[in-house]
Amino acid sequence: MPFLRTTFACAIVLAAGASAAAEYASLPGGRFASVLPADVKGADTIVAPFALRREPVTNAEFLAFVKTHPQWQRGNVAPIFAETRYLANWQAATALGADAQPDQPVTQVSWFAAQAFCASENARLPSWNEWEFAAAADATRADARSDPAWRERILNWYSRPSNAAVARVSGDANFYGVRDLHGLVWEWVDDFGALLVASDSRDQNDPDRLKFCGAGALNLRDRDNYAVLMRVAMLSALKAADTTVNLGFRCARSTTSGTTP
Repeated sequence: MPFLRTTFACAIVLAAGASAAAEYASLPGGRFASVLPADVKGADTIVAPFALRREPVTNAEFLAFVKTHPQWQRGNVAPIFAETRYLANWQAATALGADAQPDQPVTQVSWFAAQAFCASENARLPSWNEWEFAAAADATRADARSDPAWRERILNWYSRPSNAAVARVSGDANFYGVRDLHGLVWEWVDDFGALLVASDSRDQNDPDRLKFCGAGALNLRDRDNYAVLMRVAMLSALKAADTTVNLGFRCARSTTSGTTP
């Protein structure tokens, strides 16, 4: 894979340097009980302070990005960086059209394209632990995951048909001032491909990798949190060039405690 890594690194360099005008919320990090424990003994994860985009990236923002970075326009991207459905809901390479409203979250973007966009904001995709840490909050609590009513509201979104039009970015802010982590779209994370790695390294080439949907999920903590586990399963099934009609992203930045993003 050296050629792929080098080629993508060049594309990232070309994408970087744009002004970062988006709003980021500062999150304190801390000790966190992830559904993916830090070790086989179920240890908590330590999340470093970080900043997270308050809203997912919209069609309007991604349109501005591809206009200034034509290598990421539909039809210009190499197949190793995005499959054929990349931005297929847009009217043209630099036009949104009726099926992609400006204030809807951008979807049908690959992991590579999402990373390139974030680089243009001097940012990156969040790690799974960062995303899960932010998504555990409701409007008044940093961690609402033990509340059955909170879980039920989130599960109601997962039960909706995926062929419905994506809603506009408009959700209420959570405890950290971050919107639409649930109820709008799935979101790429930086380490999506490493979310369900078996404890035995000899299993990594197992052709039945999707077994996590059943017995493989028994290695996860908090198995009652079905909404989060479904997200882990979905992301783990993807490849970096894949796109879907309900998969978007937001960006993150590393910070130190007390700094502003």
